Amino acid sequence: MKLFLYSKQGCCLCEGLLTKLQQVKNVNFDLEIRDITTNSLWFDRYQYEIPVLCVLNDRQQEQELPRFPPRSPMSKLEELLQRYQ
Repeated sequence: MKLFLYSKQGCCLCEGLLTKLQQVKNVNFDLEIRDITTNSLWFDRYQYEIPVLCVLNDRQQEQELPRFPPRSPMSKLEELLQRYQ
């Protein structure tokens, strides 16, 4: 599974989600971190919503995953990812 994390440097919510993603053990995925400040299209789309997590779907298109609340436990993140695996 291919995941994309739209974020920016210094965003504590982005850093928190990245930390949780790095701790996931029960789901295999490749993660690409995309800094929205490096691409004007990403910035315009996500500047008020980061962190945004997307998955590459069967049609090879990015699909936004539901927002993951920062205080949710790791088990909830793993459940979310397993639904898209």
